[in-house]
Amino acid sequence: MTTQHWNIDLSFEEDGTRTACKASLSGPNAPGVEGRGVARRNPDDTPDAKIGEELAAARACSELAHELVGRAAADVESHTHRPANIGM
Repeated sequence: MTTQHWNIDLSFEEDGTRTACKASLSGPNAPGVEGRGVARRNPDDTPDAKIGEELAAARACSELAHELVGRAAADVESHTHRPANIGM
């Protein structure tokens, strides 16, 4: 049995009304896949950086997951020479 270990790295940029997040995988043999997410604060809401970070991170991780599923589907199709039926 072999063990693989990948890390999800989250980096944030904030400007007071907008929070952007980049999610990327790191580690030996980790695919070069990333996802990005953005959260925007309603001008009428009280500023709370934590909420923006949570939303932006969730959206970035969701995109990262979809990228991984797409990559896996392409790998299945290259091995089977048939359309992959991989759902999310």
